[in-house]
Amino acid sequence: MIKNGVLLFVVTLVIASCSISKKVAQERKTVDGTWTLEDVGYEGSEGSFKAILFNDADAFCFEGSTWFFRNNNSTGSYTIQNSNSICTGGVRNIRWSIVETKGANDKLQFKFIDEKKKDINSRTGYRFDIVSLSATQMTLKSDVNVDGAPVSVTYSFAR
Repeated sequence: MIKNGVLLFVVTLVIASCSISKKVAQERKTVDGTWTLEDVGYEGSEGSFKAILFNDADAFCFEGSTWFFRNNNSTGSYTIQNSNSICTGGVRNIRWSIVETKGANDKLQFKFIDEKKKDINSRTGYRFDIVSLSATQMTLKSDVNVDGAPVSVTYSFAR
C-alpha cells in the first residue's frame, strides 16, 4: 500500500514539474504562426553598428526575414531572402520555447536543429526578453557588450 502511495506521489510530481503555466501556454499560442522581422535596432549606445546575428548573417539581412513558430512541437524556422551578395538566403530550422521568469520579462529562446530535428550546436542557443507580445506585434530584446559597454539589440516583429 505504501509503495503505491509513493509511486502515485512521484508520478504526480513528475507530471506537475513538466507542465507549463497558463501564462506561458497563452504566450506560446500567441507566438504560434508566421512573423516578419521588420526592424533590428540598438539601444544604450550611440553610433552605428555592424552586427552578425546568431553567428549567421549581418543584422540588415534579417530585416524582412520570415519567422515561423509551431506551438504543438516547439519547432520552427526563419528564412532570410537572398537579396544581395552579402546575405546568404535560405531556411534555418529551430527549436524554440518560452521560459517563465518571476519578477522579469519571460524569455523566448531557440537553438538550431537539422531537418531531422536534432540539435546542431549542442548546448548553444539564444535567449531574448519578451518586451511586448500581442496577436500582431512582438518585440524581443537581448543584451550584449560592445567594447565593454552594454547594448540592447531589439527585434521588432509583425504579422
